[in-house]
Amino acid sequence: MTDLTGGSPTPRQRPSWLSPNLWWLVIPAILFILLFFLIPVLSLFASSFDKAMPGQITFQGNFSWNNYERIFSRSLYYTAIWRSVWLGATVAGVCLVIGYPLAFIIARTFRAGTATLLTILVLSSMQLDMVIRLYGLMVLMGDKGLINTGLIALGITSEPLPLMYNEVGVIVGLVQVTLPFMVLSLIGSIRSINPALEEAARSLGSSRWHVMRTITWPLSLPGIYAGTLLVFALAISSYVVPALMGGWKVITLPIHIYQQIAEVGRWQFGAAVATLLFLTSLFAMALYVVALRRNAGGRV
Repeated sequence: MTDLTGGSPTPRQRPSWLSPNLWWLVIPAILFILLFFLIPVLSLFASSFDKAMPGQITFQGNFSWNNYERIFSRSLYYTAIWRSVWLGATVAGVCLVIGYPLAFIIARTFRAGTATLLTILVLSSMQLDMVIRLYGLMVLMGDKGLINTGLIALGITSEPLPLMYNEVGVIVGLVQVTLPFMVLSLIGSIRSINPALEEAARSLGSSRWHVMRTITWPLSLPGIYAGTLLVFALAISSYVVPALMGGWKVITLPIHIYQQIAEVGRWQFGAAVATLLFLTSLFAMALYVVALRRNAGGRV
């Protein structure tokens, strides 16, 4: 940067908040992540290669591939892998279809009071405990719930519809739990789009649908990818929703982890299933980064 008085260029000053003394403030966060995330994950990964010994928790150092061979040699387990991935992808797609219009309305609402009210309505569902919310869905969607009782009373159907204890019930429960995360991810992305771009396209004769398809949607891709990734990760790692809404009939990877560790005491095999679930999430994140770089101009 050149001095206005005509002198020699002066070096750009570093902001005060980048002072080396302030970097000590991140040490508690680093220690917390190291102690409560990295060490448990690495321990879990190491235990997955240990020889299976029921009731043995600590790592023994007996290297073996038997845990992973058992996963991929029995259809029960790799079927659960595909079911978990399919449920996660389906829930992410449903949340995107439902959440994008709502997020667009909130982001484009000029009255601050209206936008705040809509945001509070989105966040209100997160204030209740997940188990309470799921029991509410069970009251609504059970064989003798409000929906089936109303349909039978109106003569629309003579038997209760199978709305629970199957994949439909699990999808509805996961969408109800994860939808606010999708909406919040999309609101910030849509608000960052300059409305002048849409107004310019409209002034040149483009229809609303054409503006949405060619301007708004592409520019909101970072929020779309972030929301779908977050919802997918939450969906495939959920245990409570498949257990309650699926009635232990929709077996996913988290349910296998619970059964192997809590019921049978096979920590090593449960660690292998958990490691596989973790690697699946990492693979989804890698696809997210590649897709975002390719379709969103590298805004990662």
